[in-house]
Amino acid sequence: MIRYNLKCGAGHGFESWFKNAEGFAALQSAGQVSCPVCGSPEVEKELMAPAVRPSRKAAAAKPDLSAPASELEEKLAALKKQIEENSEYVGMNFAAEARKIHAGEAPERPIHGEAKPDEARAMIEEGLPVAPLPFLPARKVN
Repeated sequence: MIRYNLKCGAGHGFESWFKNAEGFAALQSAGQVSCPVCGSPEVEKELMAPAVRPSRKAAAAKPDLSAPASELEEKLAALKKQIEENSEYVGMNFAAEARKIHAGEAPERPIHGEAKPDEARAMIEEGLPVAPLPFLPARKVN
């Protein structure tokens, strides 16, 4: 099988698969290759780049996606580290714990955690001093 990038006389570009180069030539000469947009039988192959596999070295040299890729990502990573080191993670109990702290029912301390959008909205409407963080919490997996 071979895939060709094709173009009709009206300039519409499309691609199609053929058994081989001779199969394309036979179908084209019989008028059986046409543009799917306008139906024009005036179809030509476009210039194509071959699909080349990268070398083993290039395939092995994958970027480290866990490392910050920009100055902004470095600053976000530093912010995340600071928040995690200086506050207690309370998980999905964030809304309840924040309310207890605000009401004086739990010791005052910095916390971070997770809340559903409606819970976060309700806390803001109640006047609790909360803010969304620009990162997701680290997930613990087995």
